[in-house]
Amino acid sequence: MATKTLSESFILFYTTFLLISIPISAQTKLIFDTDFGGDADDLGALAMLNHFQNKNEIDLLAVMCWNLEQYAVSAIDAVNTYYGNPDIPIGLRQGEAHLTPWNHSKVIAENLKHDITFKNAPDATQLYRKLLSTSKDKSLVIITVGPLMNIKALIDSKPDDISSKNGLELIHSKVKEFVVMGGNFPSSENEWNFDGNMPGVTKYVLEHLELPITFLGAELGASLKTGEVFNKLPKDSPLYLGFYHFGQYAPWMKHQFKGKIFDNATFDQTAVLYAIRNGVGSYWHRVEGGSCEADITGGNTWVPKENSNHSYLVLDTPIEEMEEKLEAFMLGDF
Repeated sequence: MATKTLSESFILFYTTFLLISIPISAQTKLIFDTDFGGDADDLGALAMLNHFQNKNEIDLLAVMCWNLEQYAVSAIDAVNTYYGNPDIPIGLRQGEAHLTPWNHSKVIAENLKHDITFKNAPDATQLYRKLLSTSKDKSLVIITVGPLMNIKALIDSKPDDISSKNGLELIHSKVKEFVVMGGNFPSSENEWNFDGNMPGVTKYVLEHLELPITFLGAELGASLKTGEVFNKLPKDSPLYLGFYHFGQYAPWMKHQFKGKIFDNATFDQTAVLYAIRNGVGSYWHRVEGGSCEADITGGNTWVPKENSNHSYLVLDTPIEEMEEKLEAFMLGDF
């Protein structure tokens, strides 16, 4: 066997160092803002994030919960704990708790270990401010898959002992991109994430943010049906618990329920996939040259505009192929 020269040994060492260090340095730093507990797509998206976290593709800094349903934050913590990530912080929008029996949060919280509750979860705005203030400039991606009140509250936040910057200044200095699952493209009269029974919130947020925003509209996720494969999972797993309960009790789903999980629209998972893997040019293509303008009633219109930082994605991958990919990501089979 030939003996390696000093230069050859150095090249081998340097190449090995790069292979080890690049994935760590290339981790996407994410904050996930969700209305967890209603449609089970938030659960599927959170499972994906945990798998990407465990494979060191991302650094999930926090999950922010929009939903004030009393078990929502506990269920989020239970999902993270189940996948081995119990220390991911969870922030909660301020307001009064309520109970929504058909939400799947309670069944997850009652069956899986968790520590965070509605009573001890930190304020989402304060957690946002702490995370942004300690991050490098233009280092964060924020994924929103529900109504945007947490973002509005952050925008409106004032300088404090956390940071001398107001919320909008923190966003524009620390965030490199927003990935927004919401709206319909090119236009829509109403969509839940742009509505949320909070007139004007989406309009306010979009008019204040001056940084890249990539939209994944509801029309994209509506075409993708996933979930039936979760019937094969252990019955105490969060994906089985949540999707089964959702199919059995959600008002717009229960008439189809026949004793097992069935395929359902896959909205939020598309936003997570784009935020982490991008996929422009393979999974989908980007539409640019316009601006998403929201009205106060949850509608939106794509308006031609030069030099806009808005864009939306259109699916290129065959539907069945994309469905299989998304299920694999939710199951961690990648």
